Amino acid sequence: MAQPPDISETFVREVEENLRRDQLRDFSKKYGGWIAAFVILFLAASGGWIYWQQLQQKRSEQQVEQLAEVYKSIASNNLNGVPEKLDELAKNGKKAVRASALFTRAAIALDRNDPNLAIAKFREAAGDSSLPRPYRDIALIRQTTLEFDQLQPQDVIARMEPLAKPGNPWFGSAGELTAVALLKQGKKDEAGRLYGAIAKDPSVPDQIRARAVQVASSLGVDASNALPAPAQ
Repeated sequence: MAQPPDISETFVREVEENLRRDQLRDFSKKYGGWIAAFVILFLAASGGWIYWQQLQQKRSEQQVEQLAEVYKSIASNNLNGVPEKLDELAKNGKKAVRASALFTRAAIALDRNDPNLAIAKFREAAGDSSLPRPYRDIALIRQTTLEFDQLQPQDVIARMEPLAKPGNPWFGSAGELTAVALLKQGKKDEAGRLYGAIAKDPSVPDQIRARAVQVASSLGVDASNALPAPAQ
């Protein structure tokens, strides 16, 4: 079998930068676009019923109203008092409200070029065992993406190991982080196989699969037939 071509540090760095840019795109856009996407994503991720179940409780209703007011302020680009309100909801809010407040606070921190605060908020969400698993998993992925340069490759791999498996809802994102960490360890064959698995998994978003096809090919793994043919 032919050996895969040599992969330079420059190539690994480009893959890493493209991965980080794509995974954080939702959090680096201006507020108007990501607010709606954020709400839809996490309502779906938490199963929806958690959110609506809390609406039946008076305290939860008040918290949801407070969160809605925060989103209105963000949409109108009025951030006066918003971080403080989010911190209060993150501290005392019910499950979905608390998680939403933490993620929104992290997004604002990123927009203000404060990645350390964003990391802290994602870490808080990821480590909160009372939150639904989907919140904790995506928080861990976002935290790891931001911390990637500060972590040893083996730490990234260990952190993503439960998520970087076919069938897991976050296989694409967690798998990419794992694959880049493998490349940094010089494990090109393992990284190539993982990229190939990502490319062939129909449950992974097409954008991630397309990127995986390209990188897999650079590593000597043919995944060119993984993506469906474009519509005529």
